[in-house]
Order: sequence, then structure tokens, then C-alpha cells
Amino acid sequence: MTKAASLKAIAAVSQNGVIGKNGDLPWRISGDLQWFKKITMGHVLLMGRKTWESLPKALPGRENWVLSRTMSPEEGMKVFRSVEEAKEELDGRTLFIIGGGELYSLALADCDELYLTEVHQEVEGGDAFFPDHSEWFQPSETLHECKDFKLRRWIRKQND
Repeated sequence: MTKAASLKAIAAVSQNGVIGKNGDLPWRISGDLQWFKKITMGHVLLMGRKTWESLPKALPGRENWVLSRTMSPEEGMKVFRSVEEAKEELDGRTLFIIGGGELYSLALADCDELYLTEVHQEVEGGDAFFPDHSEWFQPSETLHECKDFKLRRWIRKQND
């Protein structure tokens, strides 16, 4: 029997819900990227194919797992056909869902925590969006706040 895995999600979202545009992040905010690295370092990252393809290479210091029905494994990453298949291989480790929009929609309901960077801008022409998470999560703490963004940790709501 394997130990229970911890599922978390991490994302940066604009004021109008955009997380991606033309296959990339719609912004480059170094402070947010530093927080992403700090929070995810040493853990397993699960991303969709498009997110993987948007990266210059595998993210160092973390296991890079990709959810895809068509891809083959490449150097620095593993491929899984379903979230369930990936969860079976965790063995008690923490898995961070890092995008994109389809994967968040698929897996957010199974996550225990959410790290959400709220970017203080609206993005026109976005093509990837973060799903509504208010049904499952409530804000727990603000980790960082500056002129560009606010980073909050959200926790799963307790069932009444």
C-alpha cells in the first residue's frame, strides 16, 4: 500500500481569469517566478502537454511529469495518460498541478491546497483560463503582496 499523496495546485491568474495567451504566460513577473520556484522546489510537477511545450527545458530540482495521450517521454520528464495514473506513482510525495487550463479544470477538485498569484492586470486575447475555485477553496493566508501581484494560499473548504 502506498502512502497518501498530497495534491496541490499553483497558478498565476489575471483579474479577468487569464492564465495563458498564445501558448505562454501573458506576463513576466520575476517576483512571481521566484515564489513559484520556492514553493515547488523538490516536489513533483504535473502539467499538460502545451505547458510542457512552453518551457525551454525541464524545470530543475523538481520531477517534471506531463499529462498527454499522445506524447512519448523525453529527457527530464515522464508522461502519464491520466491524473489517476500519475497519483499512483507518487508514493506519499507532493504533486503540484501547474497548468494549463484543461488540467486545472480536471484536477482542481482533488487538490488540498491552492497557491494563487493574483496578477494586478487584465489580459486581452487570453486563450487559457483558470476555473472557478470558490466552490472548493477559501483563502488561508497572504504570502506576498506588492504592486504587481498578491500571492495567497487557499485551503480546501471543510464540508458542513
